[in-house]
Amino acid sequence: MELGDAVRRRRMVRNFTDEPVAPEVVDALLDLARRAPSAGNSQGWHFLVLEGPEQTSRFWDVTLPPERRDGFRWPGLLRAPVIVLPMADAGAYVARYAEDDKARTGLGASEDAWPVPYWVVDTAFATMTLLHAVVDAGLGALFFGIFREEERLLRSLGVPEGIRPIGAVAIGHPAPDEPGRSAARPRRPADQVVHRGGW
Repeated sequence: MELGDAVRRRRMVRNFTDEPVAPEVVDALLDLARRAPSAGNSQGWHFLVLEGPEQTSRFWDVTLPPERRDGFRWPGLLRAPVIVLPMADAGAYVARYAEDDKARTGLGASEDAWPVPYWVVDTAFATMTLLHAVVDAGLGALFFGIFREEERLLRSLGVPEGIRPIGAVAIGHPAPDEPGRSAARPRRPADQVVHRGGW
């Protein structure tokens, strides 16, 4: 598939079948994701992968416990056989920019020295690459935020201090579904978002 086709075909899938995704397919997707650009080639991302009902239920039992699932708008989301947590590692950027070839920037002093948290930006680049790779593989995905019990989830998964998720990506085989309300919103036209030569 051409990149343009993957970009145009990508959508957020909220309804999955329970058909598994082969581990080698997941590995290939993550191999593409880790090729995203990063400041100073710091590569301060990690991907925590939960595969199969036993592992994915660990995610859902913390973030959406059974007693809160009645009336959940997207029950098919809970069938996704893979959940990837893209994680940002600020320490990798501070350490990289303390090295000789980057020290003059002053960004190796601390996280506070960074006017923009590039560990989040770059992890988002890697996540977008993952989403496009999923489309190219004939699968579906949903990026969504972790709005409840993030600290408890991280502890339960043994995530080291200082490593933060930017969200979660559910991956699997799409099931037939009605488009969500957000999908009905039209794309803003180019003349509203592209500014040439100034604002």
